[in-house]
Amino acid sequence: MRTTLIAATLGLMLLADVAQAHTLVQTSNIIVRAFGRSVNFTSDTTSSVRDSKVVVEAKDDAASFVASNGDIRGAQLEAAFATLRTRVPQAQGASDQDLAEAILAL
Repeated sequence: MRTTLIAATLGLMLLADVAQAHTLVQTSNIIVRAFGRSVNFTSDTTSSVRDSKVVVEAKDDAASFVASNGDIRGAQLEAAFATLRTRVPQAQGASDQDLAEAILAL
């Protein structure tokens, strides 16, 4: 009986470690993809966009948007999307996800 409990405990610990490692890999992939997209996007933006108060204030909303896979859309983020699409021609064809990741990288 005791051996079974020990084996079950070790098995659960192993599963928890695997789940945690998988989450870390997913988070790393999101960061790498966001960085790649943002480098291409932000290299084309002007300093006025990077310094735009509307865009800077949307970082928290952008983080929520990215973390929820687009389910959470804040008012500041929507304003930032509009500002970026107005000021940056490359942003007009970009997805909301790409823009949110670029905002996070600024």
